[in-house]
Amino acid sequence: MYTLHIDDLNGTDRDINEPNWRSRRMVLAKEKVGFSLHETTLRAGTENDFWYANHVEAVYCVGGKGTLTDKETGKEYPITDGFLYLLDGHEKHHVSVEEEMRMVCVFNPPVTGREVHDENGVYPLIIEED
Repeated sequence: MYTLHIDDLNGTDRDINEPNWRSRRMVLAKEKVGFSLHETTLRAGTENDFWYANHVEAVYCVGGKGTLTDKETGKEYPITDGFLYLLDGHEKHHVSVEEEMRMVCVFNPPVTGREVHDENGVYPLIIEED
């Protein structure tokens, strides 16, 4: 069994702080369960472009308010507490944040925690070695 409290991640290598967002990575590839799980906070007033070309991501909003835009279709979706989106087609997307948003994110394949968004917002595919 694996357990932790989210606050135990503060200030560790699983606590990634960027100007627009903070991601605390609760479950990573090294846990060897086939997915990774993160709590990501998107800061109010920010504009964020993402594209997970190598991963499927499910995102569940547990607080805040913003707008999701599918960059391929232009369709917009209001994000509020209880809203989920699944990027099962590796969609390029944009998230505008009106009120700070707290999101629970699941990635498959799991991320290792060493990934960094490239200029297109893509995480490289890094496989955790045994």
